[in-house]
Amino acid sequence: MFLVAGTDIYVCNSFFFKQLKISEKKSTEAHMNHLRSIYDKDINLLPVDGVVNYYGRIIPGTESDHYLATLERTISWEHEKIHIFGKHIITKREVAWYGDRDFEYTYSGITKTALPWTTELMMLKQLVENLSGETFNSCLLNFYHSGNEGMGWHSDAEPVLLKNGAIASLSFGAERKFILKHKQHKQTISVLLEHGSMLIMKGNTQQYWLHSLPPSKRITMPRINLTFRTIVA
Repeated sequence: MFLVAGTDIYVCNSFFFKQLKISEKKSTEAHMNHLRSIYDKDINLLPVDGVVNYYGRIIPGTESDHYLATLERTISWEHEKIHIFGKHIITKREVAWYGDRDFEYTYSGITKTALPWTTELMMLKQLVENLSGETFNSCLLNFYHSGNEGMGWHSDAEPVLLKNGAIASLSFGAERKFILKHKQHKQTISVLLEHGSMLIMKGNTQQYWLHSLPPSKRITMPRINLTFRTIVA
């Protein structure tokens, strides 16, 4: 399991953080590759107030390439229209909302009605459920065309979501940094989400932690993220 904080890499488990000193002459990427190979999905990335497990790559590269291309082509993507400070803003990032039935989901002043599952989404849902031991009835998808597009600090704690329920994040495409920040302590935890990887947030994570996907001009490739959720309405 690996975390990145500034120029240091951290290995964590539910009991402690051990800082690995990296020589400037050594390759940081080589150390990351080594740490990727020894990740443990049962390790909690958070030191307190929640549970986040990173499963690493759960889908092989070629198959992940297929899903990235298929989801880009077959999902009913829409740009979000956000009302901020009296102005209507259309996001570059595109989104979509799917579910077991026509669930309504409201966030950031936007209400969406779920579309029926596609074949690929149902297959991915079953895979995520089998690996995590959780069940989900809906999925919010985000399509980031490049590193210029990201997501600001927020928590997924809308009233219609199952309280303390699990949220499974499945990533395809460009490797992006995912950051969690404690709402009170301001401590941050960063994870590089790989192509075909899964991350689970559960317990009281949403109550105590914010998360974000910061923009990066260095990244030119697209990324599609699926977050499987449970609606209780």
